Amino acid sequence: MAARVRNRDISPLDLVKAHLDRIERVNPAINAFTAVMAEQAVARARACEKSPLLPLHGVPVTVKDSFDVRGFPTLSGSRFRLGHIADRDANAVSRLSAAGAIILGKTNVPELLSSYETDNFVTGPTLNPWNPARTPGGSSGGEAAAIAARCSPGGLASDGGGSIRIPAHFCGIAGFKPTHRIIGGGGQFPPSLPPSGLMSAPGPMARTVADVRLLFKALQGLDDRDSLSVPGSAAPSHPRVGLLRRFYQTPVDPAISSALDRAARGLEQCGCEVEEFSLEGLERAPNLWAFFFGELGSYGARDFLAGRESEAHWTATENLRDTPPLDARKVVEQFSERERLRALALDQMRRCPVLLMPPASIPAFPNRERRFSIGEQSIGLFAAMALSTIWNLLGFPSLVLPFGTTPDGLPVGIQLVGRPFEDETVLRLGERLEEERGPFPAPPDF
Repeated sequence: MAARVRNRDISPLDLVKAHLDRIERVNPAINAFTAVMAEQAVARARACEKSPLLPLHGVPVTVKDSFDVRGFPTLSGSRFRLGHIADRDANAVSRLSAAGAIILGKTNVPELLSSYETDNFVTGPTLNPWNPARTPGGSSGGEAAAIAARCSPGGLASDGGGSIRIPAHFCGIAGFKPTHRIIGGGGQFPPSLPPSGLMSAPGPMARTVADVRLLFKALQGLDDRDSLSVPGSAAPSHPRVGLLRRFYQTPVDPAISSALDRAARGLEQCGCEVEEFSLEGLERAPNLWAFFFGELGSYGARDFLAGRESEAHWTATENLRDTPPLDARKVVEQFSERERLRALALDQMRRCPVLLMPPASIPAFPNRERRFSIGEQSIGLFAAMALSTIWNLLGFPSLVLPFGTTPDGLPVGIQLVGRPFEDETVLRLGERLEEERGPFPAPPDF
C-alpha cells in the first residue's frame, strides 16, 4: 500500500475509504473495534494527499485499546474507565503518525488486558474470523481479528505473556514482540511500569512479516515517557537455527508440530543450518514469569478494582488470587533469579542465536475452555502458553507467523526467537521463511 501511494497508483483517501467500508460490512460479525475514527481518518487522508511522502504515507492502521490516542478514551476493556479521554498520543502512536500512517480506530481487549480471551462488559466479545466459536486470543485479540478479516492492514499491540503472538497464532497473521524497550511504552493503560511492566513490550501486527518489519522500523526508538527505553536493534546476521520442539515434557498439538517441521525444511531451503535444540535449566521460567506478571501484577489490579470486584468482567478476575503481603526479600531474589536465567539462555544460544519453536501447545480454543487434550495427555492454559511466556520473562525478541492449518481449518503459527537487540535478524529470517512458504490464505468468507 505504501509503495502504491508513493507511485500514485492509489490515493490515501481511497485506501481509508476502502477500509472504512470493509469495517462497516465485516465488524458486526467479529466485533473487533472499540472505536472507529472515520471522520478523523478521512481528514488525515485528505491532508496526506498534499504532504511530503513518508515511509507509511497514507497507510491505514489500527491501535489496541490500551494505547492513548488523543481525543479518544483508553478503556482497556473496563467500564471503570468510562469518561476517560486521552490528552495526548502514546509514544508508539505518535511514531506511527510521524511515519505517515493514518489511525482508523481502536481495537478490543479483555478487561485490563488480563486474559487470553478478548471479552469485556463495555464492548463484549471479539470472535475469531476463522471460527466464531473460537477465541481470537488475547489480549490483542481485537487487533488480530481486525487484521485477519481485512479490516486493517496492520497496527499496534502489546505483549506481556504472549498477547501479540498468541492472537497472531490463533488468527493466521504475523506478530512481533521485540526486545523489551526498543519500542517505548509511554501512554498505555495499565501503565507499562516495573515490576510487572518489565514483562511487556509494544509491538506490531500485520498479515505478513514484511509488513511487520516496516511497522517495526517506524515504531522503535527512545521514548521520553519511558525511562527504560533504548535506541534500536542491531544489523541482521545469518545465524544457525536451533529447533526446539516443545517446552520440556509439555505436549504440542500435532498440526503445530507438522507446521514446525515444514518451517524447519523451509529454513534449510533458505540456506540456514537447522539443528535440534533443548533448553537446559529453564524449567521454572514460566513460574517466574507468573510471579512478575501475575502475582505482582495482581496487586495493581486488585487496587484498581477494590470494592468493585463483583462488577468486573470474569476475564479480569479469573486470575486474581489472595496473595500474602509483598516480601521485599522475595522480590529481590526473584529479580536476581530472572537475571540468572537470562544469562543461562544467552549462553545456550551462542551456537544457535535464533530458535524455531511453536508459539503455544494448542491452536485457537473454544471460548472459556481452560483444559486441553493432546493425545492421551491433558494440559492447562498456563502450560499451553509456556513457549511464549518465557520470552516475556527474559525480554528476548520473538516473532510468530502463520505456517499451516489444523484438520478443521484453524490457522497455526511458528515462532522465531532471537537474542536481545537482534530483532532485525529474527525479522529478516521470518521474511525469508515467509517467501519460502508463499501466500497464506484469508479466513473463510473474509
